[in-house]
Amino acid sequence: MQQFILALDEGTTSCRAVVFDKRCKMVAVQQKEFKQYYPKPGWVEHDPQEIFDTQLETLKAALNAVGVSPEEAGKKIAALGITNQRETLVMWERATGKPVCPAIVWQCRRTAQIADELITQGWGEKIRAATGLIPDAYFTGTKIKWLLENIPGLRARCEAGEVLAGTIDSWLIWKLSGGKAHVTDWTNASRTMLFNIHTLEWDKELLHLLNIPQNILPRVVDSSGLYAVTDKSVCGFEIPIASAIGDQQSALFGQGCFNPGEAKNTYGTGCFLLMNTGSKAVLSKNKLLTTIAIGLGGKIEYALEGSIFMGGAVVKWLRDELGIISASKECDALAATVPDSNGAILVPAFTGLGAPYWDPYARGVLVGLTRGTNKAHICRAALDAIAFQVTDSLKCMEDDSGIKISSLKVDGGASASNILMQIQADCLDARVIRPKNTETTVTGAAFLAGLATGFWESKKEILSFWQADREFVPQMDKLERERILSDWKRAVVRAGRWSEN
Repeated sequence: MQQFILALDEGTTSCRAVVFDKRCKMVAVQQKEFKQYYPKPGWVEHDPQEIFDTQLETLKAALNAVGVSPEEAGKKIAALGITNQRETLVMWERATGKPVCPAIVWQCRRTAQIADELITQGWGEKIRAATGLIPDAYFTGTKIKWLLENIPGLRARCEAGEVLAGTIDSWLIWKLSGGKAHVTDWTNASRTMLFNIHTLEWDKELLHLLNIPQNILPRVVDSSGLYAVTDKSVCGFEIPIASAIGDQQSALFGQGCFNPGEAKNTYGTGCFLLMNTGSKAVLSKNKLLTTIAIGLGGKIEYALEGSIFMGGAVVKWLRDELGIISASKECDALAATVPDSNGAILVPAFTGLGAPYWDPYARGVLVGLTRGTNKAHICRAALDAIAFQVTDSLKCMEDDSGIKISSLKVDGGASASNILMQIQADCLDARVIRPKNTETTVTGAAFLAGLATGFWESKKEILSFWQADREFVPQMDKLERERILSDWKRAVVRAGRWSEN
C-alpha cells in the first residue's frame, strides 16, 4: 500500500495542506486564505477558530484529492507535520478549546511601548543573553503580558489553570488532538522572548518580569517526534502528529542547510534570512537574532536570523496603493526595461525596520528622484530595496560568525523573479541558488514528520531530493556595488525614527 506524508503550512494569510509521496513529490496541494483584522492603527489580529476551521478544511480536501478516505487515512498517511507563522499568540479555554480573544499576530505593534519600557529599564541585554532576541513587539511574550493586563479576569483564570497560551503550532496540535497535547517545539519556543535558549527552559526571571504564569505555557518538545494522534471526533480519522517547527526554521531544514555556515533566505511577505551555526549559539554583535534552528533527536542546533518586515509586500504596495502596476509580474517587466533605478532609492520602512536596525519608528522614504524618474525606475528601486535589506543582514551574519558565505539558497514566492535574484547575487557578491522546489517551508515539516515515523530514514536520504533550478552569479563591478550600498545606507538614515514624536 502506498503511503504518504501530510504537511500543514499555517501562514500569516492562508492555510495550506500538502500531501507528499515517498519521493518527496507534492501530489496534492490545497490552500485557502483567511481574514485579516486591523481593529486599530498598528494592530493586526486573526480569528483562531477561523484558522483552525480553514486548516482542517484544507487538510480534508488534500486527502480527498489523492483519494484517501477517512477510513483509509490511518493506514495511508504515515504522519502529519505542522509548520506555522511564528510569534502569533493564541489563548484558549482548557475545558472547551474556545479562544478567549482574537489572536495577536506577529506583525501587531500594540505592545511596542512594553518593549520600549523593557529597554529603558535596562533589560535589553539580559533578554538578549537569555533568549537571543531583542525586546520588540514582534515576539510573543509582550503580547501575553498585554492581554493579561487588558482583558478583565483573564489573569485569575490563567492562574487557576482554566486558560492556556501558545503559538499557532500549539493551538493546532491542541485542537487536532482533541485537547490531549499542549506542546510546542524548540523553534517556536525560542521566538516567545520567554524561553532560555541555553538552559532550554522557560526563563523564570523573564516570566516574573512580564508577570506571566508558567502554567499556561506548553511543554517544549523536539521538532520531530510523536506528540499525539489526531482525534477521530475532530478529523474523522487517527494519524500521528509527528512534527512542529516555525516556518523559517522549516525552510532552513527543507533547503538542506544542515551544516554550519549554510544559509537560506525566504522571500515572502517579509524576508527571513537564516544561517545555521550548528551547536553554537552565536550572540550577534550586529543586532541580528540568535534562535534555535531545530531540535532533532535530542540535539539542538542554532541559527542567526535577519528578520525583514517588507519583502514581497513592497511589490504589492506598488500594485495596491500606488497603482503603478496591475499585477506583481509587471514589476519585473518594467524593471527589466531600465539598466538601474536612475539614482532612486526606496526604503520600505512602512511598519518600521527590522534587522539589523530594529527601528519601529522608521517610515518609508523614496529619495534620489529627478525629473527623469519614471515608474520603471521606481519598480527597479523596489526590487533593489528587497535585495539591499537582505544584504545588510547577510553581511552582519558573516561578521558575527566569521564565515564568508559563498552561496545563498532562496525560496518563497518572490524568488521566482529572475531579475530580483540577479540583483541579490550582485549585491551579495555571492551565488544565489534557487531550487526546483521552492516550497521548502512545507517540505521541511514533511521531512521532519517522515523522519519521526521512519517514512524517510535519514538526512542523507532527504537531501537527495533537493535539486537546483538555477544559479545566479554576481556580475556587478566591485566599485559599483560599494557605491549603491553606500547610497542605500544614506537613505536608511533619512528614514530612521521618523515617527518617534
